[in-house]
Amino acid sequence: MILKNNNTTIHRKRHKALGVVELVAIALGGMIGGGIFTILGISVSMIGVYTPLAIAIGGVIAALAAYSYVKLGIYYIDEGATYSFVKRTFPKAPFAASLIGWWVIFGYISTIALYAYTFSSYAISGFTFADNEWVRKAVAIAIIAVFTLINVWSVKGMGKIEDLMVYTKLIILVVISFVFINNSQTSLPTLIEHNGPVSVISILIVASITFVAYEGFQLVINAVKEMDDPESSIPKAIYTAIGLAAAIYVTIALGAIVAIPFDDIIENKEHALASGANGVLGQWGTNLVIVGALLATSSAISGTLFGASRQVAVIASDGYFPPILAKRSNHIPVYAILSMSGFAACLILAGNLQVILEFGSVTFLLVSLLMAYTNHKIRHLTLSSSLLTLPALIGLMMGTALIIYYEATTQIEQLVFITSIYALLTTGAWLFSKGQKNRAAKQSRSSS
Repeated sequence: MILKNNNTTIHRKRHKALGVVELVAIALGGMIGGGIFTILGISVSMIGVYTPLAIAIGGVIAALAAYSYVKLGIYYIDEGATYSFVKRTFPKAPFAASLIGWWVIFGYISTIALYAYTFSSYAISGFTFADNEWVRKAVAIAIIAVFTLINVWSVKGMGKIEDLMVYTKLIILVVISFVFINNSQTSLPTLIEHNGPVSVISILIVASITFVAYEGFQLVINAVKEMDDPESSIPKAIYTAIGLAAAIYVTIALGAIVAIPFDDIIENKEHALASGANGVLGQWGTNLVIVGALLATSSAISGTLFGASRQVAVIASDGYFPPILAKRSNHIPVYAILSMSGFAACLILAGNLQVILEFGSVTFLLVSLLMAYTNHKIRHLTLSSSLLTLPALIGLMMGTALIIYYEATTQIEQLVFITSIYALLTTGAWLFSKGQKNRAAKQSRSSS
């Protein structure tokens, strides 16, 4: 804005603040990133008709986890979010800050891999090589490369593409939900009658595994410097976004299980909705689902690369990642973007859809558990209620334990794979925290 006063030109920066509507869109862009396309087939194969219930329970767990993020976000007003909350709450524990940094960033890397894998599954679902694992992995890595180039090329260009994808995918997902429901082939009572017995533990395990589908609401806190009245905007945006995401997930799951035979969903779990839509709605339905899946996963890949790479640069500048990752070119953390993309590609090559999904869920359950503990520790400062912090701690601990129990009793190889990754992450975090501690000691001695 330019004002003139007494022949003097005054340049005043136009105030640009994000309102609740924009913040909700940011959170939904991160959460609805292909989660329902990824988790549906796996959930139905485990608990059948109770899939919508498990997804709803996952939403409740996410809301409990969000309580601590909201309280800490309001108290600290720090765009560093998860990493900064731990660093500032435990200033004398560099290993804690380093560990949360490593865990949360590699959690984001796992979601990039997850969304890319899902993108690939839907993109090639209509071809004869749809079941070729190596073709699927190649396409997944290629789409990561595309959005890596877009993020490195231009922040403005990435932003315009992201806005278009987010709002378009929301419209398509709502349409898909009602189309499936209107073309139901059976009813819930009938499905429940023929489903067979399912234990409460199994439902809770699936709820824990699908927790990663709600990852993304934390992105609201990263925008704290761009919003007015964070005390009001942060809770409104986060809780609204989780509620909307849960409603969309549950509606799509309900529509899918009454419209698509379970055998089709289970057999084609990597692209269950597209395969099922073809049998129920014909080619136009399949195309609609595929477009929705591609938009959902694309926007999530791009948005996660954008937001998480900035956090990588912040952590690196504090000494907990290699210094080169803190370097920026035209304000863009190029090396951070490239490194995240590279690790996501490696994860795709090393794992499959389910192991990537479970690694992501375990990671964000653990990170959310640490946030709940951090908030409970300083609840007198954040004005948090123990009636909410304690259930959050218990729910997140149970979720983590249930996934580990499921892996240990059914897929021990995947548990070994996931444990190995955590061992490497923890070792890296310890080494960098030790180096940071030594540098701080040297500076203290030199100044004295």
